[in-house]
Amino acid sequence: MDSSASGPAHGRSRPPIPDAPPILIRDLHKQYRDTAAVRGLSFHVDAGHVLGLVGPNGAGKTTTMRCACGIIPPSSGSVSIAGNDVASDPVAAKRELAFVPDDPRLFESLTVWEHLHFTASAYRVPAHEWPAHADGLLAQFELTEQKHTITQELSRGMRQKTAICCAYLHRPRAIWLDEPLTGLDPRGIRTMKDSIRRLASQGAAVVISSHLLALVEDICTDLLVLHRGQSLFFGSLEQAWAERSAFGDATLESFFFRLTEGDRDSRSAAAVTAGPASDGARGGSAEPGSPQGPANPRASQ
Repeated sequence: MDSSASGPAHGRSRPPIPDAPPILIRDLHKQYRDTAAVRGLSFHVDAGHVLGLVGPNGAGKTTTMRCACGIIPPSSGSVSIAGNDVASDPVAAKRELAFVPDDPRLFESLTVWEHLHFTASAYRVPAHEWPAHADGLLAQFELTEQKHTITQELSRGMRQKTAICCAYLHRPRAIWLDEPLTGLDPRGIRTMKDSIRRLASQGAAVVISSHLLALVEDICTDLLVLHRGQSLFFGSLEQAWAERSAFGDATLESFFFRLTEGDRDSRSAAAVTAGPASDGARGGSAEPGSPQGPANPRASQ
């Protein structure tokens, strides 16, 4: 087992959680020496939903994503991907997820097609299936002409597209994207947005970490605002709009600044009472299937 799979749970694999959402995080903590990067974070993402993960620099967004994908172990708490515990059954969990970091590391001497071949082998995508799917992804992201080009010779945007194609190849049920529009031109941005919507419509759960609040408003169904490792808001985008209007915030940007730069009292007064319309089990509770989450969707401060 590699180091990324290590964590607080070891030994025998836990059985998959029945009827679990594709992404389920419970009481996640990550401590770096004297710094608490993530503190008691709980949330889940249902199939067909797109969660916008936002927060200031240092809020814990990337740490959350890296813990959720099994790249680094959490200090405590649990992460489940498609019902599989990331710590105790990392192979099963990682088989169901994809992660595109903000600066994807590719093999400089491999071609675009060789990257896809390697990815298909790593995820055991059937040999009769992956080539056609790979060709379709290359056409979708306008990389067909670069199919046999080594990635060292690609532009930043084309490298980003290559990483995205590799991430999509095994049809993951949980997809984590860290600043996915980095390096993309306007056509690439539109293609990326369309691909996210299409994956969600096919039942995937998608998490987008971005500082581009316009992107979040455009394609996300749900919103999680982090600050200093804690959740300030977790709910549907409709709830965020309702709360924003109630407090006179004209834009998601002003709502974001009120949450992350306002005082504790103003944040508490702005609490909403229910989760996203899909299942109501939001608002800080990550338990699927509960009739209604707690009154305050933010983690306790």
